[in-house]
Amino acid sequence: MRKSCGFQQAQDGLSSALSRLLVVTENYPQRKATGNFRDLQAQLEGTENRITVERQRFNEAAQGFNTRRESFPTLLIAGFFGSKFAIKPFFQGKPGTDTSPEVKF
Repeated sequence: MRKSCGFQQAQDGLSSALSRLLVVTENYPQRKATGNFRDLQAQLEGTENRITVERQRFNEAAQGFNTRRESFPTLLIAGFFGSKFAIKPFFQGKPGTDTSPEVKF
């Protein structure tokens, strides 16, 4: 669960940075036309895609662990180790974080 909290903090930081970037672009519209700005747009899209893929991988790994943990004989053995083999929760972001922030340039 600790990893998903850090991940959520990173997402909140990214959203904050994007908001500040929007303010800058509104104040300086000539920056929209630069090649660097277009590269930034491509990087943002790539980052959003990587975040989505990693969320899916995390949830698939948790599902695989939970399925294996609940199967026989692992179920019997896992009980002896307490919380070390507890069921792993899926990543669930805060409401509204399932969609990326809207960035208009």
